[in-house]
Amino acid sequence: MIRGCGAISPLGIDEQSTSQAYLTGRPGISVIQHQGQATPVAALSAAGEDALRKLQTENPSYRQLDRSVLMAIYAARQATEQAGWLNPQSDQQNDLAVNIGSSRGATGLFEQHYKNFQQQKLSASASPTTTLGNLSSWVGHAVHAGGAQISHSITCSTALMAVANGVAWLRAGMASRFLAGGTEAPLTDFTIAQMKAIGIYSGMHEAPYPCQPYGTSGQNTFVLGEGAAVLALEKVSSSQLIKGDVVIESVGFGFEQIKSKTGISADGLNFQQSMRHALSQLPEHKQAIDVIITHSPGTKAGDKAELFAIESLFKNNSPSITTNKHLLGHTLGASGALSLQYALHLLAQQQITLLGYTSILPNKTPAAVNSIMVNAAGFGGNATTVVLSIV
Repeated sequence: MIRGCGAISPLGIDEQSTSQAYLTGRPGISVIQHQGQATPVAALSAAGEDALRKLQTENPSYRQLDRSVLMAIYAARQATEQAGWLNPQSDQQNDLAVNIGSSRGATGLFEQHYKNFQQQKLSASASPTTTLGNLSSWVGHAVHAGGAQISHSITCSTALMAVANGVAWLRAGMASRFLAGGTEAPLTDFTIAQMKAIGIYSGMHEAPYPCQPYGTSGQNTFVLGEGAAVLALEKVSSSQLIKGDVVIESVGFGFEQIKSKTGISADGLNFQQSMRHALSQLPEHKQAIDVIITHSPGTKAGDKAELFAIESLFKNNSPSITTNKHLLGHTLGASGALSLQYALHLLAQQQITLLGYTSILPNKTPAAVNSIMVNAAGFGGNATTVVLSIV
């Protein structure tokens, strides 16, 4: 079950502020100048920046860490505290394992160290602070976790794969408690330029919603965002569950041969495989899905492929479909965990805020939200699906 969830994103720094942003449908997207062009990005709010600055003052070592690591620490502490696991003492909790992933890793710090290298001013901290492994290790230090420390990247499926790892470890008895999630701080000149080079970046900087998954503009509306989310997972028996608890029912995987530079096929075969795999693990009475939170990054090819996959699998009984990327952009490796945070919000609030722009999605809202499917997919042809339900 999910004992706790912590997150920091363009929508907020805690459950209250994020929930309010979802209820109002207020996007956390602003416009910056990038290489002389007005460019929409989803950056942390002023409150988020203050939270990271405050965190840096707690430990002198934190001042040399990449932004992605700081956000992971912040989210992990929040999740651990909500779960009741945050031990103020220095004793290691050897039954607590950590898996924090990222698509790009310490992007900002890596770029800065490379500039210093070109000027022959490379710091001794360059290697240890840019290795992907420092994501989970610093989180482990921050929450006194003494179990396994795992960092990984499977592009934009990274966070959901971390959750899948957590489920597998808990089921195998290799850990009693598990922190799983993703973090991404990609709002650098080089990373934004890479996304523009693919030809998917939104040019709708003047629109109220620059990112419009399933919109009718006919344009690519991808907007890059930053953030982190971490979930506190624990294996419990059904007799220990109480009303309102949220359970991870299943995790599915999909993979298809690369047919494009991004690994997207028109049929969304990876999505079809991952959703079918997740449903196959459920008893028949639990296969009814009320809501699907799609990956839908706002690209014409990607959104269309996922929608085709959903329609192919569910036929005429498609669940309600929603997304959060029109509000916080695409946070790459952190996006799946932030979608799970959104799922927790929907399960608690029992309502979906409609998109603030015209879309091709059917105007369908469920009578109740008891079961949610969350999708993520990434470059290379991979996809992951997680199914949650509320007790």
